[in-house]
Amino acid sequence: MMASRIRMAAIAVVAAVAAAACTGTSTEKPSPGGSAAATNATLNYNTTSQVMIGWDPSTGYSNEIIAMNNMYEQLTRYNSETQQVDPLLATDWTTSDDGLTWTFTIRQGVTFHTGRAMTAADVKASIDRTMQINEGAAYIWGPVKSIDAPSSDTVVFKLKYPAPMDLIASADYAAYIFDTKAAGDQDLGKWFEQGNEAGTGPYQLEAWNKGQETELRLKAFPDYWGGWDGPHYTRYVFTVTPEATTAAQLLRSGQATIVERMTPQLWQTFQGQDGFTTTDEPSWQTLLAMLNTSSGPLADERIRQAVASGIDYDGMMAALHGGAEQISGYVPPGLWGHTDDLSNPTYDQAHAQDLLDQAGYGPNGKPMDLTLTYTQGDADEQLVGQLIKSDLAKLNINVDVRGLAWPAQWGKAKSSNESERQDILLFYWWPDYADPYSWFINLFHTEDKPYFNLSYYSDPGLDKMIDSVESLAATDRNKAISTYQTMQETLLQTMPAISLYTQVYQKAMQSSVSGFVDNPAYPNVVFGYDLQPAG
Repeated sequence: MMASRIRMAAIAVVAAVAAAACTGTSTEKPSPGGSAAATNATLNYNTTSQVMIGWDPSTGYSNEIIAMNNMYEQLTRYNSETQQVDPLLATDWTTSDDGLTWTFTIRQGVTFHTGRAMTAADVKASIDRTMQINEGAAYIWGPVKSIDAPSSDTVVFKLKYPAPMDLIASADYAAYIFDTKAAGDQDLGKWFEQGNEAGTGPYQLEAWNKGQETELRLKAFPDYWGGWDGPHYTRYVFTVTPEATTAAQLLRSGQATIVERMTPQLWQTFQGQDGFTTTDEPSWQTLLAMLNTSSGPLADERIRQAVASGIDYDGMMAALHGGAEQISGYVPPGLWGHTDDLSNPTYDQAHAQDLLDQAGYGPNGKPMDLTLTYTQGDADEQLVGQLIKSDLAKLNINVDVRGLAWPAQWGKAKSSNESERQDILLFYWWPDYADPYSWFINLFHTEDKPYFNLSYYSDPGLDKMIDSVESLAATDRNKAISTYQTMQETLLQTMPAISLYTQVYQKAMQSSVSGFVDNPAYPNVVFGYDLQPAG
């Protein structure tokens, strides 16, 4: 989910964090590396919003992804350049002919930040716990019937139905392997939420300063299984700067190494400038306008279609100055399941007016008042909200645009009191692993209580397709793609959500950084270990 990225928005969120400033529990050891390592090289990653929304690797489902993927690791990692799954904590894997048994060989010589050696039993315990808690993105393990660890280096998954376990094991949430014994006699969930971690990744927690500009400090884990030969960043700092102009100033002054996001206009000022590198990569992060289908004017499908036809999409793309690309359907380009020729809404004010006339609204009828919320601090969402307000004003629709901190925005959207909910919610979505399933099971499957289905949409026929499509992904990929096409056409006809665009990741960084790859399967994650500092 990502507004200012938080899934918040995208994107999600779990229990409130309990401590104001904590340090990790790992024993201090000498700095890694020798003469070939970059000594005391610090990577400062500047982001727009709070990093550690939650600390529990089983339930974390928000902006913490950018830090957790440097402290924790999964069994596999999706490689966006090869479009294949690479080994990580698993060195290889096999699947049975019927797709119901997957066997992973576990990497030896891996040490948790707590000092314990990782075994297959720890892999099983990590995933078992995530499945048992069943929060956040734990749904990804839905196909799993049982997990066995017959030896110290073997984990066997028995499935209820075929599923792409190599992809699932690479998920950006809920697939982390961690030391389930880290808290000792304490409750592990409470221990995590106090600001502790127990991963296997290249970086371990040094300090957490909740609510401060320099929120999180990580340091190199000396016993990392990948080793520290060659140049590496030995410290990783996350700073939070909601104002894009301030982030740009920090980058120019050298206080920031990489800036996650600034306005396209500011980003352009770094293009071709000595001392800086810019990247411009389409992402799998889509901005959605979730329309309230349960109450208010947008409960009428005609009005939802009118709103979708009343938005000037070309004008929106122009206003974003290359920071976004229009999208066909809901699945972004570059991810299987995407189709180029779906019947997306186009800007057609005459058609919008006809639909409003039928419902008694519009320039020839009564005025309409709608509330739109976006995540405070996200300049793109704020701009989009104002553009929608301007476009719909021509149709006698008054849009009250409100910027809210993500927890407040998400809480409003999930309220059990329908009168407290917004009419239009702007937020980002991206896949939990390299599969379109995440959009449909989370955003459009019927929910008794709203979580991420924040249009409150229910279609039993669509539910049946969603429930069957992931099995097809493992056994008949072409049929799965066809099913996703049908599902998207169904949604475009009923319009519970407008898929506005796919965000283009425009990052700027010091030219001293090399090795950077923007992997859309891990949105806005900068894998610090893979980067090489100059000098």
